[in-house]
Amino acid sequence: MQTPLPAHCVNKAHTANIAGEYNIAVKLCKQALKLAPTMPEAWYNLSIALVGLGKRSEAIHALEKTRSYAANSADAQNSIGLQFIQLDAYPEAEQCLMRALALKPDYAFAHSNLGKLRERQKRFKDAEASIRKAIQLQPGLAPMHANLGAILNAQLNYSAAETACHQAITLDAQSPEAWCNLGSALFGLKRHEEAEAACRTAVKLDAKSPEAWCNLGSALHGLKQYQEAAECLSKGLKLNPAADFLLGELFHTRMKICDWQSFANDLSRIVKKIEQGKNAANPFIVLAITGDLALQRQAAETWAKVKAPEQLNLGSIPKRCRGNKIRIGYYSADYSNHATTYLMAELFELHNKDNFELIGFSFGPDNNDAMRKRVVAAFDQFIDVREKSGKAIAQLSREMGIDIAVDLKGYTEDCRSDIFSYRAAPIQVNYLGYPGTMGVNYIDYIVADPVLIPAKNQHYYSEKIAYLPNSYQVNDARRKISERIFTREELGLPDNAFVFSCFNNNHKIIPSTFNSWMRILKQVDNSVLWLFEENPTVAENLRKEAQVRGIDPSRLIFAKRMPLEEHLARHRVADLFIDTLPYNAHTTASDALWAGLPVLTCLGEAFASRVAASLLNAVGLPELVCANQEGFEKLAVELATHPEQLAHIKQKLEQNKLTAPLFDTPLFTKNIEQLYVEMFERYLSGNQPEHLYVESRN
Repeated sequence: MQTPLPAHCVNKAHTANIAGEYNIAVKLCKQALKLAPTMPEAWYNLSIALVGLGKRSEAIHALEKTRSYAANSADAQNSIGLQFIQLDAYPEAEQCLMRALALKPDYAFAHSNLGKLRERQKRFKDAEASIRKAIQLQPGLAPMHANLGAILNAQLNYSAAETACHQAITLDAQSPEAWCNLGSALFGLKRHEEAEAACRTAVKLDAKSPEAWCNLGSALHGLKQYQEAAECLSKGLKLNPAADFLLGELFHTRMKICDWQSFANDLSRIVKKIEQGKNAANPFIVLAITGDLALQRQAAETWAKVKAPEQLNLGSIPKRCRGNKIRIGYYSADYSNHATTYLMAELFELHNKDNFELIGFSFGPDNNDAMRKRVVAAFDQFIDVREKSGKAIAQLSREMGIDIAVDLKGYTEDCRSDIFSYRAAPIQVNYLGYPGTMGVNYIDYIVADPVLIPAKNQHYYSEKIAYLPNSYQVNDARRKISERIFTREELGLPDNAFVFSCFNNNHKIIPSTFNSWMRILKQVDNSVLWLFEENPTVAENLRKEAQVRGIDPSRLIFAKRMPLEEHLARHRVADLFIDTLPYNAHTTASDALWAGLPVLTCLGEAFASRVAASLLNAVGLPELVCANQEGFEKLAVELATHPEQLAHIKQKLEQNKLTAPLFDTPLFTKNIEQLYVEMFERYLSGNQPEHLYVESRN
C-alpha cells in the first residue's frame, strides 16, 4: 500500500481538529512529521490538537517548532502568535506578531492580534492603538470594530465603545460579539433597558456565549429584575464554570431576592475557592456572607490582583513640601441622593478651609439633585472625571498636588480602585464606603475606631488603622425628618402589635439571621417584622421561608422606598430595630437612631459586623450591643415584653441624640482633621504609615 503524503495527513488532521477528534489529529500529524519533520503545517495542526487535549506544554513546544520552520511567513507567524495568546504564552505571542509585522508592516490582522495581546496584558492604551491601526488598514471588518469596543469598555470609555460597536453592527448586524460589547457599553452608561435589548440580541445570535448571558444578567440586575438576572448568570456559569468572579456575582444576585435554595452549597464553593486563591467573588459580596477576617482579606487580595494591581508606570511622587493647606481629595461615584453623601455632606461643609483645601472627584452620574448641588457648593473644586481612565485621574490628582486621597468607594458598586493603583497622592485612605480591608499596599490607611478594629485584629488589614475616638461614622446633623405623622394603618402595620423592624438591604439577610428573627417572633405573641422591600420577589421568598419555619407569613410586612425625610419619619411607628449579622446596619442604623428608634445588634469579629456596635457606643447605648446570637434573641424578647424597659431606652436615646458624640458633626470634623494632620506630618517627616490614634477634641 502506498504511504500517504505528508500534506494528505495534514489535511486529514485539520479536518479531525475541526471535528474535535484531537487524538486522531495527533496521530496524523505525527505520521506527517515522520516523513517531513520540518513541515510547519504539521507542527501547527499538532499544536491545535494538543490544545484540544489540554496538553499545554506540549502544544507550546509544537508552536515553537512551527515558528522556527515558518520564520519567513507573515501569515504563519500571525496565526502562531494568536495560538500563543490563547495559551497565555504572551512573550512568545509578542515575538511572533512582531515578526509578522516586520515581514509585513501593513498586515492588519497582525496589528489586530497584537491588540488582543495587549488587551490580555491589560495594556489597554497600547491595545487600542494596535486595533485602530488595524481598522485604518482594513476599515470594513466588523470583528475589529467589535474588538475596539471591548478595549474601550475595559478603559471605561463607554461612549466611544458604543460608537465602535455600532460601527461593527453596521458592517455585520449578525455579529454576536458586537451586540454583546454594545450591551456592556450601554450598561456602563447606566442605560440598562438598551443594554438588555442589545444583550438579548447577542444571546439570540449565539446562545452558547457565556459573555452574552453574563452581560444580559448584569443588565437585568441593573433593572432590578433579579430573578431573571440570576437565571442568565447561571447559564453563563454553566457555559464557563471557570469564569472569574461569576460564582460570587450569581450568589449575590440570588441574595438580593433572598433565594436560598442553594445557599449552603454555593457558600461552601465560594469559601473553598477563596481559600485556594481562586477568583470566586467580589470582596464586597464576601462581607455579607462571612465574618471570617482572614477570608475577607484573602478575597480582597485575590480581587485586587485581577482588577486593580499596583501600577508603577507613573513613577513615584516627588516629595511634597509643607504648604499653607493640606489638599484633600475625596473620590466617589455617589455625589447624589445616596447614603454615603447623606452622611458626609455636613463634613464637607464644616471642614476648616483655612487649613484644608477640598477637591471632589466625581466618577458617577450627574443627577443634578439636591445633594449633588449641596456637595458641589461645599468643595473648593469639584471635578467630573467620568470619562477619564484611572491613570489619567491619578495623573490629574498628582498635577493638582493632592496630599491625601480619600477613597469613598472601596470595592462597592461603581468603584474605581484603578485610580489609587497608580498612586493618586502620597497618602491614600480607605474611608466609609467599604467596611473592610482593600488588601493592597497602595492604600495606606483605613479610618476606623477601637470598636471596629480591636488591636488584636489589626493584622487582618493591609492598611494601617487610623483610629478615631467615638465612632468612625460621620453623620449629618442637619438631616431633616418629615413632620408627617404616619399611622400604622397607612403603612400596613397592625395597630396593637409589637413592631420589630430592619430596613437593611435585602442581601444582608442570610438564613442564620432570618432563623434568629423567626425564633424571636415565636416568643413574642402579637409581634410583626417590618422589612425593606427592594423588589416584590424578596417579599414572596421571605414569606415562604417564614412559613417553613412555622411563622404566619402575614407577620412579615414590607416597606417600599420613599423619600429620605419621610423614610426617617416612618421609623417612629416601629418599636425596635433588630440587626443583621455578619453585615450590620450601617447608615440604616444611624437613620434609626436619628429618628429615635433603638437598634439592637450582635457583635461579630469583622469591621462590617461591628458598625452598629460602634454607633451604639457613640450614642451612649452600649447595653444594646450583644455578645452573641443567644443574648441578642433573649434581649429582643425581653424588650418586647417589658415596655417600661424599652421606654427607658427610648428616653435615653432621645436625650443622648443631641449630646453624645455620634451626631456631633463639628466634633467629628475636628477629630478627622487631626487624623489627616497626623498622616501628613508622618509623611513630611519621612516616616512610613503607622497605626494612628486621635484623642477626642472636645
